[in-house]
Amino acid sequence: MPQSGLSLKTSLKMLKPLACAALFALASSTGAQAATYPNRPITLIVPYPPGGTTDIAARAVAHVMEGELKQPIIAENHAGAGGMIGMGMVAHAKPDGYTIGLGTIGTQSINQFIYKNMPYDPSTAFVPIALVITTPNVIAVSANSKIKSIADLIAAAKAKEAKGDKLSFASPGVGSSVHLTGVYFEQMAGIHMLHVPFKGGAESIPAVTGGHVDILFDNLPSSLAQIKSGTRLRGLAVTSAQRSPAIPDIPTVAESGVPGFDVTAWFGIWAPKGTPQPIVDKLIAAAKQALKSPKLDALFATQGAQAGTLFGPDLGAFVQKERQRWSKLIHDRHIQAQ
Repeated sequence: MPQSGLSLKTSLKMLKPLACAALFALASSTGAQAATYPNRPITLIVPYPPGGTTDIAARAVAHVMEGELKQPIIAENHAGAGGMIGMGMVAHAKPDGYTIGLGTIGTQSINQFIYKNMPYDPSTAFVPIALVITTPNVIAVSANSKIKSIADLIAAAKAKEAKGDKLSFASPGVGSSVHLTGVYFEQMAGIHMLHVPFKGGAESIPAVTGGHVDILFDNLPSSLAQIKSGTRLRGLAVTSAQRSPAIPDIPTVAESGVPGFDVTAWFGIWAPKGTPQPIVDKLIAAAKQALKSPKLDALFATQGAQAGTLFGPDLGAFVQKERQRWSKLIHDRHIQAQ
C-alpha cells in the first residue's frame, strides 16, 4: 500500500525516475567496463586434458589473441565428464569477458543428447565468439596391425562378428566427435565394433599402439606426428570429404569404399551468457585478427587443421545445424553415457 495517502498512480510516477536512473547507472557501468576491457589477464578454459587437439588449438589461438587484446590469455585445463566440467565453469562464470572457453563439437552439439543431467544447456548458456579450427578425424591402427586399409578393417570387423566377437575402437571419450565418428562409420560401413573410451588422446593412442585396442579414431592433430613417422601408428583414412594436405598420401573414408562419408571436427570460443555486447565485440574482433595471422594459419596447417571463418551469430547458426545432425544419429543408435 502507498504510504502518506499517496495514490498508487502517484507512487508509480515517483518510482519511474528512480528506475530510469538505475538503468542509466547500470548502462554507464557496463559501458565503462567495456571501454577499459581488458585491463587484466583473461582465462581460457580448456575442457579436455593437455596434449590433445582442444589444448593445442586453445594455446595457439590464445597466444595470438593476447597480442590483439594487449593482455595475457591463460589457458587452463579442466577436464572430465565429456568436457562438461570445464564448459560448466564457463557457463557459470561471471559474464565479464575474463573467463571464456574453448568448446568443441562434443561439448556444444553432442553432449546434450547423450547426458541426461547436464548442469547447463549449451544452446542457451553461452555467447558464440569464434570458430577457431576445423580438422578431419583420422582412423588408424598399430603399425604392427594386419589391417592396412579401410577395406581390410571392414572385412576384419565382419569376420569377427561372424564369430560372435567385435573389433574394438578407441576414442578420447564418450560423446566426443571422435566417438560419434566411430558410430557413424559403423552405420555407414554396416559393421559393429566395441567402443573403448579413454580420458583424451594421450591415453587412447598408447592403447592402440600397445595392441590393447584394435582401431584408433582420433582428431588428426593429436596423432599426426605418430602417423607421419609410421613407427607406431598406421593411418588408414581421414574422415573429411577431401584428403588432408598434412598427410596427402592417406585417402579419405569415402574414396576407401564408404561413399558419402564426411565428418569434420571443430573447436571454438564461447563466453558466458550475459557478457556485455561491447566486450563480445572486442573478443570477436581480436579472434578475427588472430585467425587471419599467417603464423597461426601455418601452425594449424602443420597440425592438419584449418583456421575457422565463422564468428558470433554465424557460429551460433552453424552449431544449431550440427545439433540437428548429431542428435538424429544419437537417437537412431540409442547412444547414452553410462
